[in-house]
Amino acid sequence: MSDRPVNVAPMTSTRPAAGSRASGRATAGFRCSGCGTESVRWAGRCPRCQEWGTLEAQAPAPRRAAGLGSVGRAAVATEVTAPAQPVMSVDVTAARRRRTGIDELDRVLGGGLVPGAVILLAGEPGVGKSTLLLEVAARSAAGGSRALVVTGEESAAQVRLRAGRTGALHEDLWIAAETDLGAVLRHVEEVSPALLVVDSVQTISAAGVEGAAGGVTQVREVTAALIRTAKALGLATILVGHVTKDGLVAGPRLLEHLVDVVLHFEGERHSALRLVRAGKNRYGPADEVGCFEMDDSGIHGIADPSGLFLSRSGAGSLEAVPGTCVTVTVEGRRPLVAEVQALVAETSAQVPRRAVSGLDPARVAMILAVVERRAKVRFGRADVYAATVGGVRLAEPAADLATALAVVSAARDRPLPADLVAVGEVGLAGEVRAVGAVRQRLAAAARLGFRQALVPVGAGAAPEGMKVTEVPDLIAAITRMHEA
Repeated sequence: MSDRPVNVAPMTSTRPAAGSRASGRATAGFRCSGCGTESVRWAGRCPRCQEWGTLEAQAPAPRRAAGLGSVGRAAVATEVTAPAQPVMSVDVTAARRRRTGIDELDRVLGGGLVPGAVILLAGEPGVGKSTLLLEVAARSAAGGSRALVVTGEESAAQVRLRAGRTGALHEDLWIAAETDLGAVLRHVEEVSPALLVVDSVQTISAAGVEGAAGGVTQVREVTAALIRTAKALGLATILVGHVTKDGLVAGPRLLEHLVDVVLHFEGERHSALRLVRAGKNRYGPADEVGCFEMDDSGIHGIADPSGLFLSRSGAGSLEAVPGTCVTVTVEGRRPLVAEVQALVAETSAQVPRRAVSGLDPARVAMILAVVERRAKVRFGRADVYAATVGGVRLAEPAADLATALAVVSAARDRPLPADLVAVGEVGLAGEVRAVGAVRQRLAAAARLGFRQALVPVGAGAAPEGMKVTEVPDLIAAITRMHEA
């Protein structure tokens, strides 16, 4: 037997190590449909957004080409769709805005529709989304731009009846009733419109995609396909979206990230007032609001909404009633004169009731605490109700002072002057903080006949014919409201 040592090759495993990038088989992970967070294993609750049941399996990612570091051979070989060019030489002619013919909607959009832009209009059922967009489509057709309305909730005959009732008729306005994505894209190819309206995106389904129409996967895939089509053809597209009981857009949160503009259509069924707010706008301001009035003949824009949110038409017709105070809020660049009403009633209940409508409940609770602590007005044995007039929602801190004065007036049963407006933010220490655009606010109030104003210190010049009093804190404002 030979004494020569035998060289034995070490045994190596053909199985790649866990997590190795050289693995021959890509591992499928999970993605949250709400926030897009990726995870290697499934969980019932997303670790980032804390939503339940939103982690969904995704297809395995393709393997990278070896030897090229962070850039794979496939990526290197891919041809670019258009060469890069200096920003100053980019032609913006194809992206010029096109007006919708509805001034209030153009104000919210930033001047009109941008070709290739995808807009999501969300609102509660019955608020008037379909009526507004049918009017937009008819105005677009009348302006020489063919419009196609795809409805998945009604038949073409039903849409034609509503168009006849509201006067939204034109020979270049096309209607199609479809719920299949392939059929929708075929209609776009045949009609070649300049404006596409899909009512609604939750009713359209794509063949070969799991889930029913309106599900997370379906909504994501349908929206992505419509966005690709809009960008490729330069087609302005408006998608109608449903909302949840909390007022949020139904479907994955990714939907709002994919589109270019998100509009919220607000209003109550028992009120004719409708508001369109911009929650996101890549091509214009994201804080504008448009005012509309809805009646039997359709929906119409309101150019000057001042005075719509008062219990009377103006200061001259307002009565001095305890618990009412007028303020001026700014929506975008537009000042709106609104009235805040409060009611304080004694109660024998162990826990007094707090009811708020049109105001932020948390902010009203804070104001009540400040008034009770600083002004010594007790609410421990009283129900407190606070509301706005006309269905307007006041979320701006500038309405704090008016809310505080209305509550004090209701508690003491002493009315404020009918021609008085109050503007200012109230802090926890009782101070009245400065707010923006005070001159524009007071000018809007002066047009309606208001002649007195309580504002923070340093507000600036007052409009002609208006007496402006600067108040440093809540105590000074309460003292001045009884002297005015």
